Amino acid sequence: MMTTIEKIRKCGIVPVIALDKAEDAVPLAKALVAGGITVAEVTFRTSAAEESIARIAKEVPEMLVGAGTVLTIEQAEKAVAAGAQFIVSPGSDVDVIRKAKELGVVMLPGVVTPTEIIIGLKEGLEIFKFFPAGNYGGLKTIKALAGPFGQITFIPTGGIGTANMTEYLEFNKIEAVGGSWMCPKELVNAGAWEEITRLSKEATDIFKKVRPNA
Repeated sequence: MMTTIEKIRKCGIVPVIALDKAEDAVPLAKALVAGGITVAEVTFRTSAAEESIARIAKEVPEMLVGAGTVLTIEQAEKAVAAGAQFIVSPGSDVDVIRKAKELGVVMLPGVVTPTEIIIGLKEGLEIFKFFPAGNYGGLKTIKALAGPFGQITFIPTGGIGTANMTEYLEFNKIEAVGGSWMCPKELVNAGAWEEITRLSKEATDIFKKVRPNA
């Protein structure tokens, strides 16, 4: 059985989802899966996050569902109780990192500086969310950080889409790329599931071209 990280690596794309209505969770997850994306990060930016995670975990078992924008221990606990299999945070909070470890799920803290990476390394982590990638130098900064921190890998998110995901995926220190371009809120709210599937397939086709052996 593949580990959580192996599943993320194999998929190569992590959609960042903000759901206003939990009723949209399952059709959205199914639309992503139909396009070849089997991982999703449901953000705690909305009140529907917890129920959305629970619905996806129960009704779309082929999808690896995680929780994003987790800022507190309480949110981490709620996310895992709902069925989240990994936790993503925009920053590096030691308490949240330790809680995720205690709960037995993968933790992906957000980093943009060496200091934040060192915080994670001290907690035993080796995979980090690089966020917001587009605002902090993108791949150029990631490559610079990979010099002194050769043991770590990244999941960059923010400012990534079909136009530039290839250059990120060509770098071997990138586990996957994250973003919401294949499932923007306006398409979700409109119930445009076929378009989301089309955009997802477009992204997975690019991923498979860059990493045919994934």
